[in-house]
Amino acid sequence: MLKRLLPLVILILGIVSFMALRYTRPEPAPVEAQERRWPVEALTVSPSEHVPLLSLFGEVVAPDMVTLVAPVQARVAQRPVSDGQRVAQGELLIALDEDDLSSPLRQAEAELADLQAQLENERIRHENNRQVLAQERTLLASANRQLERNRSLEGRNLTSQTDVDTARDAVARAQLNVSARESAIAEYPSRLASLEARLARAQVQAADARRSLDRGRVHAPFAGSVTRVQVAEGDDVAPRAALLSLYPLDGLELRARIPQPYHAELEAHLPSGAPLEATATNGNQHFVLERLAGESDPTGTEAILSVQGQHHGLRPGAMVAVQLRRPGVKNAVAVPYSALHGADLLYRINHDNRLERQRVERLGEAAQQDGERWLLVRAETLEAGDRVMSTHLPNAVHGLPVEVIQPLAGAEATP
Repeated sequence: MLKRLLPLVILILGIVSFMALRYTRPEPAPVEAQERRWPVEALTVSPSEHVPLLSLFGEVVAPDMVTLVAPVQARVAQRPVSDGQRVAQGELLIALDEDDLSSPLRQAEAELADLQAQLENERIRHENNRQVLAQERTLLASANRQLERNRSLEGRNLTSQTDVDTARDAVARAQLNVSARESAIAEYPSRLASLEARLARAQVQAADARRSLDRGRVHAPFAGSVTRVQVAEGDDVAPRAALLSLYPLDGLELRARIPQPYHAELEAHLPSGAPLEATATNGNQHFVLERLAGESDPTGTEAILSVQGQHHGLRPGAMVAVQLRRPGVKNAVAVPYSALHGADLLYRINHDNRLERQRVERLGEAAQQDGERWLLVRAETLEAGDRVMSTHLPNAVHGLPVEVIQPLAGAEATP
């Protein structure tokens, strides 16, 4: 009997022990639900005036580059300069063979002398024609009188018909001579004008030949750098063939295309006279915006920038990336690109450490002291001392709780 009751007693003692332990256990501390906060970095902003930058990529050009050509067909006798060589004003660049240059001049001078002689002969011939015409008119009058006498004698049967015919032929010959002489005198002005025109043309050809002879020795019209050398000593060159080019060292320009949205801003600023400077990304070259090109296209307008100071190895045709300092903008803040969400959204962190969506206007880039590029934005609701989230959160929404773990000091654009 005792063996049958023993399991039941053990079960009852276990239940009693469990109930005693349950009612004597300590009460656990209540658990409070906590909202998750996202760790972010923040930037304290202070709206002020900044200078936005515009990244441009342009080509160095030499608008005053000149190309020297051969005046006539000739052989290159001397070429004392080489490509890339710097020369002083008046320095000899190329000398053509003088025999080749003087041959056209000698021909032009010979033709000029021949025409001058023909013109003088024509004047003498005209004067002789005038004198001979008077004599031939006298002979014509005498022949007419002789004809009248023969006719009178014929009427009285004192001369023959043959004598009358002979006198009539003499009158005809005299009349023909007078007509020919008068025609020669009448044609004198036209012959004179023709010779004078040919003489003038010969004089021009002679002047051209003298000029070509002078141009056969090509000197530098200004101090500059030689480029595009296309001939060597001994080469035969054709008329108007390019010999070499020369550009002034202080006349280089940078032409860069400005996007159309910035065209109106820069064009409105230029008349103020305040220079807009640009610096190459390597920091070696400096430029100033001079003007905008007269033509444009859908991609933008070319800006023309002059080189300031030393050229530091600039050559025509070189491509240079520059940062143009645009006109200053007021009430702007500089933020890192990581702070931007989408095209125009920032998130301000309020006093409860929650995000507040702020729509901003993009104004360009600003340079920081460490050389990094930050974004310039403007928002009417941002005030000095406001905190802006600088961490890019893909799930950022209005009202999201955050925890600032590493505040960033406000950064100003480099003046």
